[in-house]
Amino acid sequence: MTPAFATIDRKSPRPLFGLSIMYPSVGALERIGSDWDWIWIDAQHGDLDYRDSVNLVRVTTLIGCPGVVRIPSHDPGWIGKLLDAGAAGIIVPMVENVQEAKAMIAAAKFPPLGNRSYGGRRVVDFQGRGYYKTANQDTVLIIQLESNEAVAQADEIAAAEGVDGLFLGPDDLFIRDGKDVDMAKTPETIGKQQKTVAAACRKHGKLLVGHGVNDATLEMAKAYGYDLVIGGGDVSFLAGGSKTASQKMHSFFKPSPDSAPGAPAVKGTGKAPGSLY
Repeated sequence: MTPAFATIDRKSPRPLFGLSIMYPSVGALERIGSDWDWIWIDAQHGDLDYRDSVNLVRVTTLIGCPGVVRIPSHDPGWIGKLLDAGAAGIIVPMVENVQEAKAMIAAAKFPPLGNRSYGGRRVVDFQGRGYYKTANQDTVLIIQLESNEAVAQADEIAAAEGVDGLFLGPDDLFIRDGKDVDMAKTPETIGKQQKTVAAACRKHGKLLVGHGVNDATLEMAKAYGYDLVIGGGDVSFLAGGSKTASQKMHSFFKPSPDSAPGAPAVKGTGKAPGSLY
């Protein structure tokens, strides 16, 4: 595993906090990425292709923050190319059973665990030709479980050598259960599945990954002992910051009964102006 993941203290008071990236903006990641412990590059649902993902991985190297890429499918080509580019790990979505998990192990791990092909250009440039000797430990393979059928096999999947962690995907799980995707993620609505996945990770010493984007999910992250927690992302931070600033402007310039066009501006308070940066 990368040092950031390998040195996780199971008794630590906090997990590693992750930033989700869905837009292909290397500048944005370069600006805010170092606020976080790890970066989740979402090439499944984000506006990212392979080249965008590699460029974002390059930024994670620059800022010294491990970048884990969620690939769009079970394509072994994506896995090999991104690990060759220096990704710290791979998240594979929509894994339904241990057979599919083992196919991903074959793509992500060198023999004897898997059958990953040797020769990555960037990883050789940075780590030398012997990178393969520790690559199985230096990178993580996270399996995402997004159905009750997959959750039922969590123990068997976590037991597989080469699987480094599990990640419960609540939205697809809700949809498959006929629930509203915007239903609150709480112990009452998803706790049974999360407990099952957490128990499998603890039993087999694997990483437990999940969301912590509001009070309810943060409480679950603490209760179930997540190791890696996604705390927010470029989409929510951009949209939330923009809306907050816009609402403040509208509120500040809202007409009052005693105001009139051309009225003199209110004098400043003497405080330093706010920064745009």
